[in-house]
Amino acid sequence: MTFGQQPQPNPNYEPQGGSNLNTGYGAQPQYRQYQYANQQPQYQQPYGQPQYAYAGNGAAGGAAIDGQVAYSYDEARRASVTKAYGEMTIGLIVTAVVAVLGQATGLYYAFLMTTGMLGMIALCIAQIGLAIALGARIMRMSATSARVMFYVYAALMGFTLSSIFMVYDLGSIGVALGITAAFFFALTMFSLTTKFDMLKFGPILMVGLIVLVVSQFVLMLIPGVSGMTQVMCAIGLILFAGMTMYDAQSTRALFAQYEAQGPEMIRKISILCALNLYLDFVNMFLYILQLFGSRD
Repeated sequence: MTFGQQPQPNPNYEPQGGSNLNTGYGAQPQYRQYQYANQQPQYQQPYGQPQYAYAGNGAAGGAAIDGQVAYSYDEARRASVTKAYGEMTIGLIVTAVVAVLGQATGLYYAFLMTTGMLGMIALCIAQIGLAIALGARIMRMSATSARVMFYVYAALMGFTLSSIFMVYDLGSIGVALGITAAFFFALTMFSLTTKFDMLKFGPILMVGLIVLVVSQFVLMLIPGVSGMTQVMCAIGLILFAGMTMYDAQSTRALFAQYEAQGPEMIRKISILCALNLYLDFVNMFLYILQLFGSRD
């Protein structure tokens, strides 16, 4: 769950030059909130601005310079989006390695036997605290600090997700992971190539997320409604598919909006976008696992 203030992508912006909450044993989906603050960028030297050279007089020279500027900005944005997805991938690798080690070494089981429910609550508090700090302070901390916090968060998530090895067989986990990766890739490619604007659906997705969280919490308190769990998982999968498309376009919009503030700001935005995409992937994986996984 991403908490705190975050920059909001402005769909009408035209640039110059052209968390987590585990609700108990069994690896529940990780939720986040979109709480963006209206932070306007301070325009400084544009990120990736090319060095202008004399191109001669007349319209031909001006057109050549404009084309070079537009190309430079497009290349910088593509590189920035790629960097965000790279950070997300590293976070997922950290999560997977910690989850496997936690189960293989018996560390997670020993942790549960030693701490019980208090240990699970402590893990949740630690994850929420990191998400709050990262979301609220990322604009005031260094990019290196933000990256370290993100990887620590991913490691804590991995330790928590060690519980899935106690519930599902390895084959189901592998199949669910493969389906999630393919689904995530397809949604991302569609979002980044289509002209359909997903950013306008942000408020609807936020309301849907709140309803989903409340509904699942209520269902946990009502016995004998296990059939509704599958329905909620299907709804959750659809919701996070929409969030994946939203975050893909939001990543591109945020880079376009903040590119004028220089490479350091771009690195911070990369971490923030990576966290959002990471949580979309983890949630889709958990819902797919619950829908199609075979329990031990």
